[in-house]
Amino acid sequence: MSEQEIINGCIRQNKQCQQLLFNQYAGIFMTICLRYATDQMEAEDMMQEGFIAIFRNIEQYKNDGALGAWMRRIVVNAALGILRKNKLQFVDIEDNKYNYTNIDSYSYSHLGEEELMKLINALPNGYRTIFNLYVIEGFTHDEIAKFLDIQPNTSRSQLVKARKVLQQQILQQQKIAV
Repeated sequence: MSEQEIINGCIRQNKQCQQLLFNQYAGIFMTICLRYATDQMEAEDMMQEGFIAIFRNIEQYKNDGALGAWMRRIVVNAALGILRKNKLQFVDIEDNKYNYTNIDSYSYSHLGEEELMKLINALPNGYRTIFNLYVIEGFTHDEIAKFLDIQPNTSRSQLVKARKVLQQQILQQQKIAV
């Protein structure tokens, strides 16, 4: 079945087409949701809300871009909606807790993707959310501010702090590995 046939079936609320679309994208979207969630159950809720929104709005997809990208944005918005509902908080970590230094490119190059994702997931919720939205999803600070109902400068400062914490964590991990 072609992508357009699946989309048309989803518009008609055909359960088989909805299942095909879900099966094709569920793994990708669960990975996205896990980046924003505090646990597996919350990620599953985010993904479920995302697919509900996709199926409710699929007739609005105009074929002017990739279907996956259109759906991804909906899933991210659903995840952010749950974070807002759960009162996402932006906290500052004590700066004196970390000794900020520049990390050489060698340290970055020897850090695996899985290790890096664990470090990102260990960030406080606010830092992690902003980092994911800006660095991984590619949203601007103005877009993030609208999504989260914050000021663009809050987004910028949270990103700077998230990067500093990640740098320190990478440095610590490199010292342990050596």
